[in-house]
Amino acid sequence: MLTPPSLEHACDLTVELGPVRELGEGRAGNRRIIPIVGGKVQGERLSGTILNLGADWQTVYRNGCAYLDTRYAFESDDGALVEIINTGYRHGPEDVLERLADGEDVDPSEYYMRTHAKLETGDPRYAWVNTTLFVGTGARYASSVAISLFAVR
Repeated sequence: MLTPPSLEHACDLTVELGPVRELGEGRAGNRRIIPIVGGKVQGERLSGTILNLGADWQTVYRNGCAYLDTRYAFESDDGALVEIINTGYRHGPEDVLERLADGEDVDPSEYYMRTHAKLETGDPRYAWVNTTLFVGTGARYASSVAISLFAVR
């Protein structure tokens, strides 16, 4: 067996969201677009401001599981632009998902929200993100999402 990878905390994201736009029932489930309108990136190696562009193009399956499919960007505190493509799943007991849908702040330990992220930039100071895998754990709040990203080492 090979050595299992380790995780190193990369940053915490606070992603501010606009109102949910419901597309309705699609091929695989209920489709919705959730605008990403701002936020913060905080960490030792990555910090900055999430830009007012991008969205989560979500699919909510019939069993309540949400497939998260986001694309957005942030500007680092020293001026680099970094793109984030973050995909994953959020699921849990039906009553917990209903509370989340009602805008209630639910303890993240009551549901599963995990992602994998690709970051990309042309800025040489942050070139390391272009060749690093990231995984995340998240929480959904009424008007924001919190995600802790970890570099896979």
